[in-house]
Amino acid sequence: MSKIINIEENNSILIISTEGYLNKDLATSIFDESSKYIDDGTRTVLINLSNSNIVNSIGASIIIELIEKLQDVNGSLSFCSLPSIIEKTFTIMGLTKYCSTFTNQEEALAELS
Repeated sequence: MSKIINIEENNSILIISTEGYLNKDLATSIFDESSKYIDDGTRTVLINLSNSNIVNSIGASIIIELIEKLQDVNGSLSFCSLPSIIEKTFTIMGLTKYCSTFTNQEEALAELS
């Protein structure tokens, strides 16, 4: 089952951890939850994909919508703990030109804080 397993804030950074297939349903959940925080002033979103194993094109397109929403408010989206297949997919699709990627959550928080 694909789902968000944790949402937390750390030094004004919204951290969303996921589990399962990054498909339409999970990406929509990520977008909707992120939007609540963005609308309340959050400008930095970090998605931890350590427990997600694959992404499809619809999931990626919804992530692109999130990138655009954050860019509209001078915010940024980053990813950490990407499985190699998701990292390759994001690179091929060009998402890594608009988002930072980090080896793990600790590295991401140190860099983004």
